[in-house]
Amino acid sequence: MAKPSETDETPRKKKKAGNIVVWVILVLVMIGLGGFGVTNFGGGVTSLGKVGDREITVNDYARALRQEMDALSAQFGQPLTFAQAQAFGLDRQVLQQVITRAALDNEAARIGISAGDATVAQEITAMRAFQGTAGSFDRETYRFALQRNNLTEAEFEQGIREDVARSILQGAVVGGFTAPAVAVDRLAAWAGEQRSFSLLALTAADLPSPIPAPTEAELQAFHQANIDRFTRAEAKRITYVALLPETLAPEMEVDEAALRSLYDQRIDEFMIPEKRLVERLVYPTEEEATAARARLDAGEASFDDLVAERGLTLDDIDLGDVSRADLGAAGEAVFALAEPGVAGPVQSDLGPALFRMNAILAAQETTFEEASESLGAELRTDAARRAISSRLEEINDLLASGADLEAVAQEQGMEIATLDFRPDDTPEGITAYPDFRAAVEAVQEGDFPEADLLQDGALFALRLDEIVPAAPIPLDEAREDVIAGWTAEATARALADRAAAIRAEVEGGKSLGAFGIVSVSRGIGRDGFVEGAPETLLPAVFAMAEGELRVIEGPGFTGLVQLDAILPAETEGAEAEALRDTITLRARQALAQDAFTLFTNALSNEAGIQIDQTAVNAVHAQMN
Repeated sequence: MAKPSETDETPRKKKKAGNIVVWVILVLVMIGLGGFGVTNFGGGVTSLGKVGDREITVNDYARALRQEMDALSAQFGQPLTFAQAQAFGLDRQVLQQVITRAALDNEAARIGISAGDATVAQEITAMRAFQGTAGSFDRETYRFALQRNNLTEAEFEQGIREDVARSILQGAVVGGFTAPAVAVDRLAAWAGEQRSFSLLALTAADLPSPIPAPTEAELQAFHQANIDRFTRAEAKRITYVALLPETLAPEMEVDEAALRSLYDQRIDEFMIPEKRLVERLVYPTEEEATAARARLDAGEASFDDLVAERGLTLDDIDLGDVSRADLGAAGEAVFALAEPGVAGPVQSDLGPALFRMNAILAAQETTFEEASESLGAELRTDAARRAISSRLEEINDLLASGADLEAVAQEQGMEIATLDFRPDDTPEGITAYPDFRAAVEAVQEGDFPEADLLQDGALFALRLDEIVPAAPIPLDEAREDVIAGWTAEATARALADRAAAIRAEVEGGKSLGAFGIVSVSRGIGRDGFVEGAPETLLPAVFAMAEGELRVIEGPGFTGLVQLDAILPAETEGAEAEALRDTITLRARQALAQDAFTLFTNALSNEAGIQIDQTAVNAVHAQMN
């Protein structure tokens, strides 16, 4: 390793926020990117800005941005575009991170915090990315990894040194915070409270009279008032041609010899021998097995009792469905049983055993003549797939020569159709293929059609004809949905009126249970769950006074809730202690984070921040 100029080996905290593992991740990310953006990311621009005397390079920002994008992509389970990352504000977050890091580096250099050679060496040799096949630090692996990513040993080791220095500085700022006991007590009392309440859920059956059918005028008014609910989304109008295996398969000829060969290859599927559902209870010796059988025959113990005595469960002894050959020497005795029962003791691979046979599965035999139709269909479909695949190049040549889809469909005998594609529509037909949907989503105006294959061997090509703008669905076409929406809204209004009337009667002295079935929930916490109730229920319950009655409304729900009891938080016991410990830890972390944010903001403001927006834009352009 390159020898650093400083030898200060200031101890650092074990639990540092700026973890050295970041460098390991950085190395692995750079290896995966193949050196992407490691040098001269912004072309001739190398500096992104400064915080005090500390320079921020475009590579610092680009690496951090790429790393965060990869992490977010992994979280979503699919690659994230830079435009999507910007929509999440990721670029601003990462820029703030590199500014904060530069501010800490600037301050660490100003007050003389540094890491010694031994500390740097210890960090690097412990990194798994630099370990060889023997599991220890390998010099050549280290040199190759850095060389591949255009990093010198001096540069990398200086980065480690700075990371350790930042950790020491950060640890000094965030360490030593404690959560105020009064605050912890108040938060624990609030978080640990529980409520007991009664809930009456109302349905259309609780209304004095059914909701009348809507008039035409009411439907028209509802349709217009909620036109956004009855509007088709923007669509891509696609013309496509397709050649499907099932379309071509009937034309394929099947060779009788090939059919017979396939039947012979898969004979086990067509000639299934008789099988039995069997359990095997093994004993250490023949004498013990014989004694157990005697007790079974005398009625002194059941087979299940014998299993339990052996310290086993039925799952432990279950063999599933087995053939005579599967049972070996025990096969003859077990298959001699004409009905469910126990055979043995007989010898098994594990020793003397009793076998309980629970059911007989009859043999299944499918003759060649019976199987030939399904096997022939398979062979024809396979042949169709091969034939379609062989025509891919020919069809692409036609398209490349300027032939339109209509001409290709006519010449090649392909299906041709037009559809309006919306990503949220229920996939059906050819749009059920993920590859076809991906192709439609990717196609742009002016793109030339190109043939491709789907997962099952189908061939397709498509063309974007036009973008169909969003448009209202006429009332006659959306009538069923409009009626359902109007009815749901009218029912909700009627239920709200009914709930208000019931509330008035209950407050006047009647029992809530007089109006229907009341469910009672006892000891529910703030993070509890009540099945079928809206999310607004518990927040409302925890804002109520004891004995109070409220109407609760939510999507598809109307009801009344009455608070029966307020249960204070437990102050003793394991759960109470665990809650206090959690609150204490989170409060301490929040205080430390706030202090660190204020500290780094003060450092940045005092040192001065200079950011070159042109360089930032250059990095963003490379990310697109």
